[in-house]
Amino acid sequence: MRLLLLNGPNLNLLGQREPSLYGSTTLEAIEQNLIKKAKDEEILLDCFQSNFEGALVERIHQAIGEVAGILINAGAYTHTSIALRDALIGSEIPFVELHLTNTVARELFRHKSLLSDKAIGLVSGFGVKSYELAFQGLLSYLRQSN
Repeated sequence: MRLLLLNGPNLNLLGQREPSLYGSTTLEAIEQNLIKKAKDEEILLDCFQSNFEGALVERIHQAIGEVAGILINAGAYTHTSIALRDALIGSEIPFVELHLTNTVARELFRHKSLLSDKAIGLVSGFGVKSYELAFQGLLSYLRQSN
C-alpha cells in the first residue's frame, strides 16, 4: 500500500516559525518519523510540500491510481482553496485533514475548513502527534475498507 503526505504553505518553516505555536520539530523530522512508522506497517509513504497551490493540486492529480489514501496539512489553504477541495474530491482518494494546532481555538478566519466535510477524518491540536494520529486513523480506515 502507498500513501501520500501533503503539506501546504509555510510548513517548510516548521522548527523555526513561531515555535511557541508550532513547536521546534522540523518538517523533515516529522516526515522521517512518519516514513519509519509506515515502513513498520509495510507501507510506502510519499511526502510532498509546496507553498504553491497549483503544485499541491498537481500532486493530488498525480496520485490518482497510485495511492490508497492522503494525509493533508493544507496550512492556510485549508481555509481558502476551492482548488484543493475540488482536486481531493475529484481524485476520489480518501483523505484525512490534519493540523498541528487546534484551528477552531485560534483566529476566527481559521475556524472554517473547505476540506473537512469531505475528509474521512480530522485531527488537530496535538502538535507533531497530529501526524501520527492522522496516519493511524487513515490506515485503520483503509484496512477496514478492504
